[in-house]
Amino acid sequence: MKKIVLSLFCSIMLLLANAQKKVSDITIVYDAVINTGTAEPKLADAFDGATTTVYLKGSLSRSEMTSALANFTTIHDSRTGAAVVLQEIGGQKLLIRMTADDWKDKNRKYEGITFTPTDETKQLAGYKCRKAVAKMKDGGTFTVYYTDEIVPENNDYNSQFANLKGLPLEYELIQGKLTIRYVVSQVSLNPVPVAKFDIPKSGYRELSYEESKKGRKGGGG
Repeated sequence: MKKIVLSLFCSIMLLLANAQKKVSDITIVYDAVINTGTAEPKLADAFDGATTTVYLKGSLSRSEMTSALANFTTIHDSRTGAAVVLQEIGGQKLLIRMTADDWKDKNRKYEGITFTPTDETKQLAGYKCRKAVAKMKDGGTFTVYYTDEIVPENNDYNSQFANLKGLPLEYELIQGKLTIRYVVSQVSLNPVPVAKFDIPKSGYRELSYEESKKGRKGGGG
């Protein structure tokens, strides 16, 4: 009887392992689709044709948003909680260092976020994805399609999805009056070079997180 129970247990664990694959290294490329009226056409143009590439390797993550007018890169280490943000706008290059507390402050709006799965599904990049509705503590909502077939070992790379039980392959991001929908175009499980997470030693004007916040307030942002 014990052998039968053990065999059954092993079979169940094998099925679960095959159904969900935890990965240390992964690269995801998203295309941005803008949903807007005519209220902010210039802001929409800034994101037109933008792509976001996310690189994960263990506790390290690098997220690059590239558009015609600006480039933003965030490098984060989930072990220490520290991060660096690189901004290139109109020839100006800024490097903003963030402590673990700064990172928490920047992503405070996502604290306590909940995801409610629905029965709606779709295929994205060859993976079966389920639709979920996210609700933030301020009452705001957005939708996400995620797969549980591959799950990053590092689920702290994006605070927006820290509580999501899977990998987001299509999701919404609200910027002011714009809704930006990110749709996956490529997923790669090839090893990510460690050099991807190197922080530039020159070529950027360095700011603290507090200085960058004052700059945004001064600019009306």
